[in-house]
Amino acid sequence: MRFILDPKPVDADPVTDVAIAHALLRLASEGELGPTVRISVPGGPTAAFGRSDVRRPGFVSAAEASRALGFAPIVRGAGGRVAAYTEKTLVIDHVSPDPDPGAGMRDRFRDYGTLLTSVLQEVGVDARVGAVPGEYCPGEYSVNARGVAKLVGTAQRIVRGAWLFSAVVVLGDGPLLRATLPIVHNRLELALRRRSIGSVFEEAPGLDVDAVASALLRAYDRMTDVEVVPLEDAILDRADRLRPDHRPVRPGVGSRRSA
Repeated sequence: MRFILDPKPVDADPVTDVAIAHALLRLASEGELGPTVRISVPGGPTAAFGRSDVRRPGFVSAAEASRALGFAPIVRGAGGRVAAYTEKTLVIDHVSPDPDPGAGMRDRFRDYGTLLTSVLQEVGVDARVGAVPGEYCPGEYSVNARGVAKLVGTAQRIVRGAWLFSAVVVLGDGPLLRATLPIVHNRLELALRRRSIGSVFEEAPGLDVDAVASALLRAYDRMTDVEVVPLEDAILDRADRLRPDHRPVRPGVGSRRSA
């Protein structure tokens, strides 16, 4: 399996990060790319809104609030509700061609939830699969700590002939996220319990981003042959064309579509 490792962002604009994931998905759907995993570190604090958030009356106010709090608002490609993260985060985007991408959706949530839980357990976290009460972007296969604090959110997107599985592993900046997310959720009129927001570093002090990324890579290596490859220019070119699809254009408008 091809792995693209981006320990440093290629662009400080968080829109680029989600556009790259979208580009990988489109290339897989067109038969130009096989199974590929990209592990990246965001370029800066980001409020990643789901497309269902964009349709809510409070979206413009929520986007403005996140920007005022230092979190760049973007519209992500995968499903789910708004999530926030900083540079102390690992984002995992896994794409694969698939003639029937919808058939395995539930299995992917379960299997990758189990995988990410085992990785965090390996580095000393009491990690478990399952939603916690009042969590952001709620999901049955979220990964939590001790059954009380969410650490990893997962989401998917399917297109004709391919799927994208995306996971956000919150490593640090828990206090900042607990100060920011409730305000954004309030603007969207979404429920959230502040104490449900956790981070890996709070659960296992002494860890760093590299330690968790290395444990994740080892877990994949135990399952399949791992081939580390660079982020190719063709992917970046496609991502550049897809950027408008992930950026709020003006107040009251979520995003434009690109090919």
